[in-house]
Amino acid sequence: MEEDNRVIAGGEQVQDGWQYSLRPRTLSEYIGQEKVKKNMSIFIQAALKRREALDHVLLYGPPGLGKTTLANIIANELNVNIRITSGPALERQGDLAAILTNLDESEVLFIDEIHRLPKTVEEILYSAMEDYALDIIIGKGPAARSVRLDLPRFTLIGATTRMGSVAAPLRDRFGVICHLEFYTPEELQIIVERAAEILKVKIDRDGAYEIGRRSRGTPRVANRLLKRVRDFAEVSGMDRITKEICQETMRHLEIDDLGLDRSDRRLLTKLVRDFGGRPVGVDTLAASLNEEAETLEDVYEPYLMQLGMLQRTPKGRQATPAAYRYLGVPYPGEK
Repeated sequence: MEEDNRVIAGGEQVQDGWQYSLRPRTLSEYIGQEKVKKNMSIFIQAALKRREALDHVLLYGPPGLGKTTLANIIANELNVNIRITSGPALERQGDLAAILTNLDESEVLFIDEIHRLPKTVEEILYSAMEDYALDIIIGKGPAARSVRLDLPRFTLIGATTRMGSVAAPLRDRFGVICHLEFYTPEELQIIVERAAEILKVKIDRDGAYEIGRRSRGTPRVANRLLKRVRDFAEVSGMDRITKEICQETMRHLEIDDLGLDRSDRRLLTKLVRDFGGRPVGVDTLAASLNEEAETLEDVYEPYLMQLGMLQRTPKGRQATPAAYRYLGVPYPGEK
């Protein structure tokens, strides 16, 4: 399975750059995640009223749900600049120190994939987040000495797809922790209609809903599918996207009514038929599919678990009765 080529992959791809223009700028424009929006609005208003930096925020959830978008909105609502980086990009302590020392008062620092921060880099974040100070070791050996640099009171926003991989000492330093959930088809319909308007594409409500319900609860996937449907509509000589052309496009892309594609079906088939329904370790399952274990955990499993077709057990991954019904295979023990 080639994750980079999957239309319904939640991770960001090179061709997704056009979506930046679709991103909302305020909480009122942000569709979905109502609980998160309501809480963040209160926290932001309180911080502005006290004229203080917002407490550090940790956003977690599957790829494509809008963590980066929400981070930009928070900075915009606070009327401050945002500096953006990622865990893998911060290879040395000096990389992070250079960013921290150049922050202004109340600015936002956004670290994507914060669970991938190197341990040595992560450790200097502790004092920066808690004491707004940076401890730097100058020199080596007996001549080495520690120097403490004061930092402005800033807001760190971390984003992760793997909450369990965030070290406890780091996680405990976030005052606000938000879980982003999958979107409903109705919410995705609104997102598709907004994207179509920006792209100057005419689309029926039924067509927008058809795309939304097959988008795996993920706005990034919905926007990507909209472009593919637009391609089919243009080649077919249609000046409007209808439910029928959406269904025709999905048949060509092999995406079914639940938003599952050939790769998802292959994974479920492996569990049900090849492994006989027994629990399978994630590394064994990944090797059999020629995939990385991390890709299974971050990309495939969340949505299949959301549908109730896959469960994580102490012994490994196991298909549920819903997966058997989906594949049309009798569940062991059922008549």
